[in-house]
Amino acid sequence: MVKLDNKKVGQTKLTDGGRKIKTTADFLAEKQQAISISEFFTKNRHLLGFDNPRKALLTTVKEAVDNALDACEEMKVLPEIKVFIEETSQERYKVTIEDNGPGIVKAQIPNIFAKLLYGSKFHHLKMSRGQQGIGISAAALYGQLTTGKPIRIISKIGEHAKAHYYELHLNTKTNEPEITKYEEREWDGKEHGTKVQIELEGKYFEGKSSIEEFLQLTAISNPHAQIIFKNPSGQVIEYPRASDDLPKEPKEIKPHPYGIELGILIKMLNDTKSHTISSFLQDDFSRVSLGVAKEICEKSGLETNTKPKNITREEADKIFQTIKTVKIMAPPTDCLSPIGEERLLKGLKKEINAEFYTAVTRPPFVYRGNPFSIEIGLAFGGDLPKDDFARVIRYANKVPLQHQAGACVLTKSIIQTAWKNYGMSQSRGTLPSGPIIIVIHIASVWVPFTSESKEAVASYPEIMKEVKLALQDAGRKLALYVRKTIRAREQQERVNLFEKYIPELAKALAELSEEKPEKIQEELEKSLKKGMKDLLAGINEAKDIEIKGENIAFGEKQEEIKDE
Repeated sequence: MVKLDNKKVGQTKLTDGGRKIKTTADFLAEKQQAISISEFFTKNRHLLGFDNPRKALLTTVKEAVDNALDACEEMKVLPEIKVFIEETSQERYKVTIEDNGPGIVKAQIPNIFAKLLYGSKFHHLKMSRGQQGIGISAAALYGQLTTGKPIRIISKIGEHAKAHYYELHLNTKTNEPEITKYEEREWDGKEHGTKVQIELEGKYFEGKSSIEEFLQLTAISNPHAQIIFKNPSGQVIEYPRASDDLPKEPKEIKPHPYGIELGILIKMLNDTKSHTISSFLQDDFSRVSLGVAKEICEKSGLETNTKPKNITREEADKIFQTIKTVKIMAPPTDCLSPIGEERLLKGLKKEINAEFYTAVTRPPFVYRGNPFSIEIGLAFGGDLPKDDFARVIRYANKVPLQHQAGACVLTKSIIQTAWKNYGMSQSRGTLPSGPIIIVIHIASVWVPFTSESKEAVASYPEIMKEVKLALQDAGRKLALYVRKTIRAREQQERVNLFEKYIPELAKALAELSEEKPEKIQEELEKSLKKGMKDLLAGINEAKDIEIKGENIAFGEKQEEIKDE
């Protein structure tokens, strides 16, 4: 008979005639096992944006298009991207994305498309759309889970090279790719590029937060790209290229001392190839000169020739605390590639019919040692609805953010801006109202997203401050335009209203006073002109306002407005 022995707290044992068998801890230990990253995301796919069929289809397109744009820009070719969606059965779709990028070498294809947390961007500090090495392989995993079918890839790296065709599954136990089919193929008419096909469970829809909206917003932030979209009904929608100029290529930078934590510093000390602490500080960080390195060493009580691998945890902590007290130049900003005011205006005018456009690119700033830049674009009037809240279009590294707007610092900053100062209506705690679209873009070497799904930007004070400054700058331009045109138009309408009813008023007064209507009308017009002197002066003053600048553009209806 087996009995429980509870004489010692926490030492519950099973005994059989006095013979020890196993402790409870032993039984629990047998159940412990490692969890692969693939298994984790299989059960928590909502963290990656695959929480429902509608969003899953959108996320798949988004990840593939982002990769295509990055690849084309790295090759310095103008992107030509095709997105085809075919419905294979009820709520099951085949998504095909093709680009004209550099292609992928044979050995890397399986890992890139069927292994989570595998990529070239995670360890490099420069602006890029992808950051974590999860996106496209997560889409392949979702397709595999919902349809059981492999991801299909064909890629070609040169005009005379053969194309490599793969069909891949992702082993969720090992997070390793499984090749179910491979062959070399001819890809006629294609010099270089990659085509990816994923079949998955999804739900296609139109309107807000749709694939079509995503592609339109992508065309605004990437006016150098040409995108062709074929939806499940067979309709082809083209987003033509608005600029033949490639964006500035961002350069990789080293980490800045202000942006590291103690654990990272200790790891860098162990991994460095430098032989002295002075050379380590200069070679492994950005903006650390010989003088700055000496100052850090002296204040930390260390010799400059101390070997990094001999630094103890306590000494590393002293270095870490000292860095906070030493003045170090801000990190270089050539690691960023903002959209740019001119290109943002071209993108807005291409996709949005408005009367007035303006764009602002703020000088780069830093949060936690990471450079970032904020850009604002405004489109006002034209065909935009007059009675709705402002439409907000958010971007992070040129990628549209279509979900979790309320949790995003970009939206919060817009709400906290006093739009009444710029001629817009706004209730407390809400977006402004009126015919306006607000485009807001954060460009950074590391965007601080609130989750792995990359849908909202975290609320760092430095980011919020820069967003507000950019909004105020663009708002001042908007206020000038509103004063010049909209208010002048309103004033003129008031004058026209008075003039319209003078004849009827004169006729009514003539019947009461038996005076001639013509004489009464003449007197009323004289009084009107005298009383409307200030009103007419306001119209002329508004018309004389000059709005100019490189970040200003006007719509096709602008000339009509001036003539009214």
